[in-house]
Amino acid sequence: MKLLAASPSLDTRFVTVILLVMGLSTPGLAEITSLDSGNIDDVLNNAGVALVNFYADWCRFSQMLHPIFEEASNVVREEFPDTKQVVFARVDCDQHSDIAQRYRITKYPTLKLFRNGMMMKREYRGQRSVVAIADFIRQQQVDPVKEMHSMEEVNTLDRAKRNIIGYFEQKDSDSYRTYEKVANILRDDCTFLAAFGAISESERFSGDNVIYKPVGESVPDMIYLGSLANFDLTYAWVQDKCVPLVREITFENGEELTEEGIPFLILFHIKEDTESLEKFQHEVARQLISEKGSINFLHADCDKFRHPLLHIQKTPADCPVIAIDSFRHMYVFPEFKDLSVPGKLRQFVLDLHSGKLHREFHHGPDPTDSTPGQEETGGEVASSPPESSFQKLAPSETRYTILRRDRDEL
Repeated sequence: MKLLAASPSLDTRFVTVILLVMGLSTPGLAEITSLDSGNIDDVLNNAGVALVNFYADWCRFSQMLHPIFEEASNVVREEFPDTKQVVFARVDCDQHSDIAQRYRITKYPTLKLFRNGMMMKREYRGQRSVVAIADFIRQQQVDPVKEMHSMEEVNTLDRAKRNIIGYFEQKDSDSYRTYEKVANILRDDCTFLAAFGAISESERFSGDNVIYKPVGESVPDMIYLGSLANFDLTYAWVQDKCVPLVREITFENGEELTEEGIPFLILFHIKEDTESLEKFQHEVARQLISEKGSINFLHADCDKFRHPLLHIQKTPADCPVIAIDSFRHMYVFPEFKDLSVPGKLRQFVLDLHSGKLHREFHHGPDPTDSTPGQEETGGEVASSPPESSFQKLAPSETRYTILRRDRDEL
């Protein structure tokens, strides 16, 4: 009887142990790395690809994403078992606000992609489903470098795209590994190709060689003269060629550009008006190259972006128009014809950084800048300044709704 009485207890313990062992070894258990200030750099720097979920526990959408993110991690781990090839990680932004600020996280949940520790400009914006997230990671594992099997392929390149071509003695080399790493990071900005061995011999007159073929049939190639053993130099050169100094803002990339977290200097121009764009590009390169990284240089189609123009009291008939969008207000460059006046455009940007544009927006010209005949009262111009283009919107309306509304009205 004692044995019979003890058996259920033993059976229960036995079953419990079995279930625990099964649970611990089940491939369904997610391998999500929690990041904090102590481990984030080490984890991301040693990951080929890392998808990081920036979340907040109080956020309902963050809570909904957790099980999906974990299951996607399981699916990907089955296909890519190397724990350094693909990493799924998460950051509790309430607990680690310093990390959220570092990566400019302003909404939850946000999924950011990292390669070898470097955050990619384009975050994950696809469906929040296991299949979609797993497919996204699979796409990131596709080799971004297309191997050429004959030099004739160079003649068939799409010259409407930016092409980077590497010529290497062998694939298993430090030079090519640097090139491949750069290509992985900039895969969305350029087309990367490579030729090896005898096929590339004619282009390797001074060793392994990388060239840039710009957009346009008659534009001459540019040769990289730095060391391919130096990743930082190689990356800086390729990035300069693949990411234009002046980029076009569109309905598709507007939010993405905003999330880079720095103000916009925008040329609004009629699409066919390439002359104004060329002048703007020239002056940005001449006057503002040192400001790269503190402001985004952009150009926009006047016809498509009528609403932002309307909010600065302009229409397509006024184009070309130059303006700064600080994300608080928009400030208009006085006259496009002054673009080529030495230092004029640069001073406009410096006035943004110093706070002068914001101050004058609210209080009128600084006393030292007042023109004769202006009536001043305690340092403020008697007439009230115009409202910000975006202050006129309802509180819930953002520049994204403006962009979408413009698009829908086309």
